[in-house]
Amino acid sequence: MKKLCISFLALAIIILTGVGLCLGGGEPETRYLRIHIRADSNDPAAQAVKYLVKDAVVEYLTPFIAECDTKKKAETLLSKRLDEIERVADGTLKENGFSYKSRAAVRNEKFPTRSYGSFTLESGYYDALIIELGSGEGDNWWCVVYPPLCFTGDTGAGYVYKSKIYEIIRNFTDRIKEE
Repeated sequence: MKKLCISFLALAIIILTGVGLCLGGGEPETRYLRIHIRADSNDPAAQAVKYLVKDAVVEYLTPFIAECDTKKKAETLLSKRLDEIERVADGTLKENGFSYKSRAAVRNEKFPTRSYGSFTLESGYYDALIIELGSGEGDNWWCVVYPPLCFTGDTGAGYVYKSKIYEIIRNFTDRIKEE
């Protein structure tokens, strides 16, 4: 019984920590690494190709980012792969009849408050992988790379949220069930 109580207490702490992270509670901007893909313009074709580039870049990055257990590792990984990220983006642009190129950089920028479903990041300075398509003056797609709170999968259902905290909770509850 004592073991069960301790297990439930540990689970409650993990859940409360996860809820705090998802709601932005107490996490300074410096803990997050974002990705922004900025379209050439707000023309419907430029906006559509932005999502194709997003799909290709996310597919390329997902296996690498999944292995990162710190923001620093994720930043280093992205910084070392900027040429390859541009190659993936440029290939997608070319395949879809666009002559402009992409530019990728990891830098710190000021962003307004942004919400992604129920997850909100307050305005402030964030480190981010910025991919500009052409002029980069159109609306952007964004997500959080680290912690890996979201990336889109090819499920046909839209967004798939990936969270290390969820994985920890799931693994923990699976172990409790086995006992």
